[in-house]
Amino acid sequence: PVTPHTSPCLPSLRSLQMVLARLSTTTLAPRALVRMQEPPVTPAPVTEAPPAPPAFNVKDLPGISGPLGFFDPLGFSTDASEGKIKFYREVELKHGRVAMLASLGFLVGENFHPLFGGNIDVPSYIAFQETPLQTFWPAVMLAISILEVFSVFSFNSPFGGEPWSIRSDYESGDLGFDPLGLKPTSAAEYKEMATKELNNGRLAMFAIAGMVGQELATGS
Repeated sequence: PVTPHTSPCLPSLRSLQMVLARLSTTTLAPRALVRMQEPPVTPAPVTEAPPAPPAFNVKDLPGISGPLGFFDPLGFSTDASEGKIKFYREVELKHGRVAMLASLGFLVGENFHPLFGGNIDVPSYIAFQETPLQTFWPAVMLAISILEVFSVFSFNSPFGGEPWSIRSDYESGDLGFDPLGLKPTSAAEYKEMATKELNNGRLAMFAIAGMVGQELATGS
């Protein structure tokens, strides 16, 4: 009888197959169950909100100085809003600045008047009427109105807002005109300079009123 031939390589192939099957069940299968590690989540940085501006207080404004300190005998600021008080302060600053210029011009003009041939030698309260400029009042009003038009943008809108009130973010008296760079950068120094300007303007308003009254009473 013919004996079937068996290859010596078959046992080794079967052993290799068994090893591969065991590896697939012990090594590859758990890999399918392993979850990928997610990268750590970095928390977003916490940003602190900017501090709220201090509440408005009329007694913190410039212009309060000795010996009277805070002086409001008629109570204009008692129930007034911030915008209304800023409007009062803007009015005070404009009148004070005009009065300072007028007081200086009043004194200088009566002693030194080279314009128009130097022939206008009259008291200051009627000097303007002696010049040909009195016929150009429309031009004078136009020149003044140009400055006033720009100041309108500092007001709150009258539609839905408080009339005759100034925006809270507007800095009183700031016309953007400082050619000599005199405005201090320090808040304390600026408040001190603003107080000096207000006090000089207040004095000038009394001074020009007194000078005009004196010339009206005496005629000279």
